[in-house]
Amino acid sequence: MEEKLIVELKEIRKEFPGVVALDHVNMKIRAGSVHALVGENGAGKSTLMKILSGTYTSYGGEVIIDGAAVHMKSEKEAFAHGISIVAQELNYVPELTIAENLYIGREPKKGRWFVDAKKRLQDCRELLDMMGLDYDPNAKMGALSVAQRQMIEIVKSLSRNARVIIMDEPTSSLTSKEAEILFKKIAELKEKGIAFVFISHRLNELFEICDEYTVLRDGRWIASGLLKDVNQDQLISMMVGRNIEDIYPPLPKHTDPVVLSVKDLTSEGVFRNVSFDIHAGEIFGFAGMMGAGRSEIARSIFGMDPYDSGSIFIDGKERKFHSINEAIRGGVAMVTEDRGSYGFVGVRSIEDNITLPNLDFFAKKGWLKHKEIRERSQDIFEKLSIKAPGIQTNVGTLSGGNQQKVVLAKWLVRNVRFLILDEPTRGIDVGAKQEIYNLITELSRQGIAILLISSDMPEVLSMSHRVGVVAKGEIIGILSHEEATQDKVMKMIVEAK
Repeated sequence: MEEKLIVELKEIRKEFPGVVALDHVNMKIRAGSVHALVGENGAGKSTLMKILSGTYTSYGGEVIIDGAAVHMKSEKEAFAHGISIVAQELNYVPELTIAENLYIGREPKKGRWFVDAKKRLQDCRELLDMMGLDYDPNAKMGALSVAQRQMIEIVKSLSRNARVIIMDEPTSSLTSKEAEILFKKIAELKEKGIAFVFISHRLNELFEICDEYTVLRDGRWIASGLLKDVNQDQLISMMVGRNIEDIYPPLPKHTDPVVLSVKDLTSEGVFRNVSFDIHAGEIFGFAGMMGAGRSEIARSIFGMDPYDSGSIFIDGKERKFHSINEAIRGGVAMVTEDRGSYGFVGVRSIEDNITLPNLDFFAKKGWLKHKEIRERSQDIFEKLSIKAPGIQTNVGTLSGGNQQKVVLAKWLVRNVRFLILDEPTRGIDVGAKQEIYNLITELSRQGIAILLISSDMPEVLSMSHRVGVVAKGEIIGILSHEEATQDKVMKMIVEAK
């Protein structure tokens, strides 16, 4: 590419006690380019970016900016060189305004001691106008959507005269519409010579927005190049270190008995006349766009949300769950799309997370059976190959893939007949995805009926025996595994009235 080279990372090495996190890693970042930094969890992506953004100051190798070697000693020094990072967990004060958040800690002064609120407001308005954002500078940050806060973080980077903006999983909490708006803004800034480093597990996004790529694996540099010269399978192969023709395992055969039957389920204004059956061992997928009503249907079946009419049958018996506890006792389990909020307690151990939703199962006359808890937790821990020192490890310290295994583990204690999986691989890397896919097919093999909801179209099509296409709160068609193609599903969604 002909664009000017802004940053070059050469032979970067970073060690922690007993661990080499980065070993001779190279990367080049050019003006007006979006550079995809990819690799599995633990590959070293975040560590490399923390060196570039001045968070880690002890490292080997060279950081070269505008042709001169620079050793970053702080984030402030990185800002001075035009390097800014938009973290996955956005950093803001909800009760302060947009203008106050933009200039927190570097407020324009009136005289020596007083904040020049008028200038701060004016500068904020100018930045928002430059970005084409029609936001009120006096609006509280806590009142903004996730996508709007993401935009403000970019504005904050530009207010520091950033030339390189690092974005870590920027779309993990965005709808497809919000992601589209973000990509449009990135494209506009790219035209102005701003460079981006884009970290995402959603590989389809990389091909949509990025120009170049760098692959890390186990802390080592594997390859860099133009994204147009590789395809998704080649990128995955470089990330995991083996050839992958198909990351999806073959689907097990399922049996005839109907476990779940939904008849004319309706929640006024949300979904209507929803009917489908799922057999023992069958994986039934919901395909559709964000906001189509997929998760809302699942939540109503699980007793999280009420519904107005219709019927739900489990093993031929009509059930209406008024609470999650009722659903769990009825043999229904759900892995929600927001595992951080609803799926686990990060400050508690793996054992505690398995125990908490199963207290009724592990209790006898009001007393917990601690020996059984420990034995069952250890057994599931080993069966799922959860990568952690042991069952006393806090779940919040685990990778996304292993956290998801813990969320699944807590349901394997019980005799689950029907399992709802809502976005089961969101935010986890391709290697961990394969492990989750293998686990899903193993549960299917055991005769559990599974409802799989995913915004990843290849995932839901490849992992489902049948696919229900959901649009505007209705199931507009049910396709067999053989019939379900991406083109066919998208055509049905577009033509839905």
